[in-house]
Amino acid sequence: MQEFKKNLADAIREARTTCGISQEKPAEAVGLSNHAIIKIESGNGNPKFKNLYNIVTYLKMSANTIFYPENEDERPNLQKLTMELSDCSEEEAKELLPAVRYLLELMRK
Repeated sequence: MQEFKKNLADAIREARTTCGISQEKPAEAVGLSNHAIIKIESGNGNPKFKNLYNIVTYLKMSANTIFYPENEDERPNLQKLTMELSDCSEEEAKELLPAVRYLLELMRK
C-alpha cells in the first residue's frame, strides 16, 4: 500500500507542476483543503475515490499514471493531447478536426 501512495503522490505532483498550477487550484476546484492536496502529494493522504477521481479529472491525468506506473506511456505528449481533446464538446471537436488535419499535413511534408 505504501508504494501505491508514493505512485499517487508522484503522479499528482508531476501532473500539477506540469500544468504550472499551485496546490491551491486543484484543492479549490474539487472542494478540498489545500492541506489535503499537500498530504496526498507527500504520500500521507488517503483520498476518497470521489476526491481522487475529481483531482485526476481536473488535472487531465490518465488514471494509468497512478495505477500502472510501470506501463508509463512512451508517448507522453500524445497522451496529453488526447486528454485535452477528450474535454472538447462534439461541436468543438468538429471545428478542430479540419485544423488538426491541416497542421498534421503541414508537419509531415
